[in-house]
Amino acid sequence: FHCPTYDGDQIINTTWDSSWTAFFKRRIHEAYLLDLERNGFWQLYEDVVKVTLDKLIPRLLDVLTEEGRAIKPVLIHGDLWESNIGTDEETDEIYFWDACAYYAHHEREVAMWRCAHHQMTDEKYRGEYFKNYPPSEPRQEADDRNRLYSVEILMNSPDLDIKLLLG
Repeated sequence: FHCPTYDGDQIINTTWDSSWTAFFKRRIHEAYLLDLERNGFWQLYEDVVKVTLDKLIPRLLDVLTEEGRAIKPVLIHGDLWESNIGTDEETDEIYFWDACAYYAHHEREVAMWRCAHHQMTDEKYRGEYFKNYPPSEPRQEADDRNRLYSVEILMNSPDLDIKLLLG
């Protein structure tokens, strides 16, 4: 993206990387560094982030570009949830605001819709999205990718206690 964007008070590094895997790893690493700065070191969290960066992200995202497949980056809203969507009562036009836009894999857009602290968690919302923008191959791993993408959102939620998520 041509300029940095923000998710609340958190800057989103939109520097282009031709590898979606590398770009997403950077997003997770930067979210981790911000959490470390705000909340201090916690060994279990460090261990989970390391496995996520070194093993999980490459396993789930590298496959998107195997066997001649490619990811076509799309401009996503980046913070698309019920409080950033509205309908004009007179015209029925739908409006979106408070974007933290950047270019990403299209499946990243709906990851927020599985986070329990939002109201759009029912799978039907993601299902409707995927009717219009089908999941990438391998499709059988789309839900795993969506779960992974939601981790970035959870890590960037300053009022969410990550220790509660990890136990």
